[in-house]
Amino acid sequence: MSHRPGGHGLLDVYGCPAHLLRDEGYLKTALQGAAQAAGATILGGHFHTFGEGGGVTGVLLLAESHLSIHTWPEYGFAAVDVFLCGTLQLEAARAHLYAALQAREEQWSVHRRGGNVC
Repeated sequence: MSHRPGGHGLLDVYGCPAHLLRDEGYLKTALQGAAQAAGATILGGHFHTFGEGGGVTGVLLLAESHLSIHTWPEYGFAAVDVFLCGTLQLEAARAHLYAALQAREEQWSVHRRGGNVC
């Protein structure tokens, strides 16, 4: 399966409840929901919790690229990458994650990828 390069969304969310940012299962479900909202195909994933009270790092591999998250519960902060090929719905993934992480504030930027080949 071949997809054209697309967009790489960078989402920083602030003011998230610490207990959500420590919950590996919840974060995996949130990323899966974002992938579904965007219309992406999940191939697999890997998540890791950094000890009791620590943050989580995780990635979902997609047929259309990837979603990843890194959390800092002590700061109520998470950094998310939403890299999707083609015309998938970056904004739908962003909106899903913002709501799922119960963020009070966000910074969102989108970088077009592959401009020299498309």
